[in-house]
Amino acid sequence: MRILIMGGTRFIGVYLTKELVKQGHEVVLFNRGNKPAPVPGIQQIKGDRTDQTQLKEKLGTEKFDAVFDNNGRELSDTQPLVEIFKDKIKHFVYVSSAGVYLKSDQMPHIEGDEVDPNSRHKGKFETETYLEKAGIPWTSIRPTYIYGPQNYNDLEAWFFDRIVRNRPIPIPGNGLHFTQFGHVQDLVTSMASVLGNQQAIGQIYNISGQRYVTFDGLARACAFAVGKSSDDVKIIHYDPKQFDFGKKKAFPLRMQHFFADINKAVTQLNWQPKYDLITGLKDSFDNDYLASNRHKTDIDFSLDEIILSDQK
Repeated sequence: MRILIMGGTRFIGVYLTKELVKQGHEVVLFNRGNKPAPVPGIQQIKGDRTDQTQLKEKLGTEKFDAVFDNNGRELSDTQPLVEIFKDKIKHFVYVSSAGVYLKSDQMPHIEGDEVDPNSRHKGKFETETYLEKAGIPWTSIRPTYIYGPQNYNDLEAWFFDRIVRNRPIPIPGNGLHFTQFGHVQDLVTSMASVLGNQQAIGQIYNISGQRYVTFDGLARACAFAVGKSSDDVKIIHYDPKQFDFGKKKAFPLRMQHFFADINKAVTQLNWQPKYDLITGLKDSFDNDYLASNRHKTDIDFSLDEIILSDQK
């Protein structure tokens, strides 16, 4: 297949590009051209996706079998792309987010659960609604927390920062909220598996790791990945309502149960996560955290100090 990836030079796009090329597809990237392609020799079309005129000029005459939209956040990002390729492609794959789900008393989240109209990801489900009505063969992917080497969000690295420096780990609440991490390589494998799968047309899939983990359990898992034991980790629980951090985040995860059932993807896509949590975290620590020398970088622990000073 000849496949267009929107982006392709950051995190998900890097892994997806490599996966599709490995599978023998011809991959073309559309991005601003600020970074080199992750696979030498593949075509990059340079442009700004927020400029509809540029999109039409640079993509209007191109022919693709499938399009992966990894970085569309709002409907206005994706609609012009759909209008260009409607009736011209076999598959439009959209990366949404499990963050669209409304907080619920019943867990895990399953596809079809109510969405949160006030979610910061509301543009994602607005786009899904549009795709359903647009008459284009589409599939939407809803990951939970994505981790792995080249992650530009401070998730696992937030824990590593504290563990390698033998600092206490401040965790809000009692540490028993369940969350869920999915390795980026497993994510892109699931994305690639929708190609040629007619059952995936018009479907939404939760994608993440197989198991759930508590906040405290995640801290201990990160310690194991670093090469330490749970006894080496000092966890401090605190009440976040007692602090005003302004717009800064003292903790990188939602303070709620947040995990999704992936059975639909496992069943319909013939897909299975390969990374367990410890193995995935070790991959991230060895091949990104240490490789980038972040363990030697100065980190701002000012919010930690505010929390810890209150514990004395």
